Amino acid sequence: MPHRHPIFVLTVAVLIGLCFGTTPSAAQPPDVIGQWSLVAPLPYFPVHTHLLPTGKVMIWPGDGGVSGNDPRSWDPANGSVASLSKPGYDLFCSGHSFLADGTLFVAGGHISTFEGLSRASTYNPFTNTWNTALPDMNAGRWYPTTTVLANGDVLTIAGDIDTSVGHNLLPQVFQVSTGTWRDLTSAQLDLEDYPRMLLAPNGKVFNAAASTTTRYLDTSGTGAWSFVANRVGGYRDYGSAVMYAPGKVLVMGGGQDPPAKTAEVIDLNAASPTWRSVGSMQFARRHLNATLLPDGTVLVTGGYSGPGFGFFDTSPSTAVHAAELWDPATETWSTMARASIPRVYHSAALLLPDGRVLSTGGNGHPETETYSPPYLFKGPRPTITSAPSSVAYGQSFFVETPDASTTSKITMLRLSSVTHAFNQSQYINQLSFSQCTGGLGVAAPPSGKVAPPGYYLLFLLNGSGVPSFAKIIQVHDAPPPPTVDPSCLPDGLPDVIVTSLSYASGVFTSTVTNQGTAATPAGIAIGVGYSVDGVFRTFSAINGPLAAGASVTLGTDGVHFTIPSGTHTITTFVDDVNRFAESDETNNQLSQSITIGGTDTLAPPTCRGRVANIWVSNNTIFGGPDSGRPYTGTLRSTNDNDVIVGTGANDSINGAGGNDIMCGGAGRNTLRGGQGNDRLFGESGNDRLFGGPGRDLCNGGKGRDKVSGCERLK
Repeated sequence: MPHRHPIFVLTVAVLIGLCFGTTPSAAQPPDVIGQWSLVAPLPYFPVHTHLLPTGKVMIWPGDGGVSGNDPRSWDPANGSVASLSKPGYDLFCSGHSFLADGTLFVAGGHISTFEGLSRASTYNPFTNTWNTALPDMNAGRWYPTTTVLANGDVLTIAGDIDTSVGHNLLPQVFQVSTGTWRDLTSAQLDLEDYPRMLLAPNGKVFNAAASTTTRYLDTSGTGAWSFVANRVGGYRDYGSAVMYAPGKVLVMGGGQDPPAKTAEVIDLNAASPTWRSVGSMQFARRHLNATLLPDGTVLVTGGYSGPGFGFFDTSPSTAVHAAELWDPATETWSTMARASIPRVYHSAALLLPDGRVLSTGGNGHPETETYSPPYLFKGPRPTITSAPSSVAYGQSFFVETPDASTTSKITMLRLSSVTHAFNQSQYINQLSFSQCTGGLGVAAPPSGKVAPPGYYLLFLLNGSGVPSFAKIIQVHDAPPPPTVDPSCLPDGLPDVIVTSLSYASGVFTSTVTNQGTAATPAGIAIGVGYSVDGVFRTFSAINGPLAAGASVTLGTDGVHFTIPSGTHTITTFVDDVNRFAESDETNNQLSQSITIGGTDTLAPPTCRGRVANIWVSNNTIFGGPDSGRPYTGTLRSTNDNDVIVGTGANDSINGAGGNDIMCGGAGRNTLRGGQGNDRLFGESGNDRLFGGPGRDLCNGGKGRDKVSGCERLK
């Protein structure tokens, strides 16, 4: 958002920030709190930053009357800055992510405050050229978000059209193969600017913030939204969000008057995902940046802690200088070293291939810093001698390294693309691996659902958590030629199979065994899908790791499904959405034949000549709100005009909206009418009939009955 203020205010803020920012954090060593270093200033304060597949950083400016039509590159090796080719229009306030081929996709741009361009373009970092001939979007977008999908297409969503129309409600998908837009006309929704959107392992896009209502967007066809869960931490504008493991999301900070210090997480791999609070940061902050690190921790830098929006850091007491580090294992924060430069509105941070974090911008601040996390002060670094330039999903590939025996973790992080407190491109995967002669056999991510196609930083980490210098690798669909003798590679990979399958009363039960030589990845769901006669019906899931040689028994986590009478084929499929690589991907299914009941199992009974639509058979409820669930003594009406028949046991039958017909059966029954004119028939037991507020007909039957609330008795 453009704002102009006198230069002397910025100068004073810089001097004050430098003075206050040099204070050490209780003089703790850098292997505990890390270390900040000032590098040569940039020619302007960047608002948009991107780590290119070349290893250099692309930046462009905006705000303060400066056009975004001035991209530059910054070299982490020596701090040099070079001009890049220009697109010919103002890139300020656009959205952006990297495509599978390493080009940077840019949507929208700047006309004026709250008025966006409808343009889209791509930048090729290998040739330093722009393609500005892409078709326009449906309308302008100022502050949109772009999200690369599992197939490499790009969801573009939200942003402002102009001050008259307001927000762009129509999500669009840019289809890379055809160079055309697909409109999600069934998913139009008014979202805040730069919504925090993340690709989930189910292939949908998760809207994590700023709104407290979080949703999935299914981008297939014309699109559809579905509710996931409400967050507990309030509205988080200019807070940030990261997916710190596949399907696991952390949000923190944001809000105004004052900003929040709280954080919360959700696991989208769970059967019923819910948000829960985790430990709070020490400092409240908005306009912060959250960066995934190679060891799986999350670094938060900068931000503003005062009231209101916080365009400029005019008070040193409101600019947050100390970084904080979140550990997903403990879900707690640790305070790190203090930066010298205040980083507030329009600041950015991204991970570099050498493991440092580049921190730039904030209005009026061309000064640049790098942060070296504690892991860079804990001893020698592992070395990657060679690795392939590209790998396919699920492929095992060879990494040559002299440090194979001391490597304890391998991670792959997608290249960053950052603006306005959100990285629209970063994801992390922890990879399975095994030691081989001369190096490591490594399993690539299983699919684009957990690792969108594109370029990634590949890190080896030793037992002290020290990362190597990264190798930049492309991950994509098309399998490249083999890179090593395959006999080296299966060692150290899991292999999950289903060893037993059963069904009873709407519930599937399966036993999953890991017959591989390594555990399944920690925190990654082991999903089991169930189908009947080739049609998917429900699922089970449990989070890994599942140790090599271990087994686990799972019941149904999804909706209960009642199999009709007759003979059917039931099939279970473990790791049904291929969340992790295995040594054998062909042995995940188990099928068997099952016969349910007699030929009349599903034939509904009658109540006074009326065919029931809610009844019990084989101890399973048919119809109504509990259809498919085991019968435990209670039957409930759905709404109005239901015909409900009990069993020979002691039933409790409850109406709902009204005009229901209830037959209790032979047991000692309790029948309760709803709001309307119900008919209650106790039949032969000693029954209790309660008519309710309507004009009800009650017939106790042959037993000794208690009747009340009935206007008509028989």
